Amino acid sequence: MLNNKILDLKKQLIEEAGLAESMVRKSTEGLLSKKKEFLLEVIDNDEPKMNQFEIKVDELCTSLIALYQPEAKNLRTVLTILKINNDLERIGDLAVNISQSALYLIERPLVKPLIDIPRMSEGAINMLKDSINSFIKKDAGLAKSVCERDVIVDELREQILRELVTYMVSDPHTIKRSLELIKIAHSLERIADLSTNISEDSIFMIEGKIIKHHNEDNG
Repeated sequence: MLNNKILDLKKQLIEEAGLAESMVRKSTEGLLSKKKEFLLEVIDNDEPKMNQFEIKVDELCTSLIALYQPEAKNLRTVLTILKINNDLERIGDLAVNISQSALYLIERPLVKPLIDIPRMSEGAINMLKDSINSFIKKDAGLAKSVCERDVIVDELREQILRELVTYMVSDPHTIKRSLELIKIAHSLERIADLSTNISEDSIFMIEGKIIKHHNEDNG
């Protein structure tokens, strides 16, 4: 009975992760293709769904612990699902932030060609997908590879920041647009960080080891 309940929880989490991934993808695609409908869908339709998922999974975990009092590996699994659930909801919030910045940017000329933003987005999305797969498949090796890739997304964000600072200094008219692009880059970096968190939690579930590859601001 407990195993079936945990399986149901995992199915809910996979659906929630799929929505989070879709939100990040649509927010970036909306920016790159100037598709306002993608951005509004993330803000108006997807965010309420994500909030519902987060509440449902949280309630399922809480009731499962109260009713079945799981121990050892089962308890680690449920606690890991609770933490991943929280991280996925935050990824959804970050996708909304990207969409809000993109709504401003698509109405205005580009500061510069968008080269590193799509690279950051693809890197963060792949990290998210692999972090969830590492949890579902109990693949510690895959989880560790996600943690190692975090530095790539960090470096892209630093590159974007350096370039946009140069633009802002040389032309003050670009400041507002540049700041919105920097906010998008920061949100993508945070999505990669949260995907790393998910992978670290997966390693805890699989191996019972607590690892932390980086210090991050959870605020």
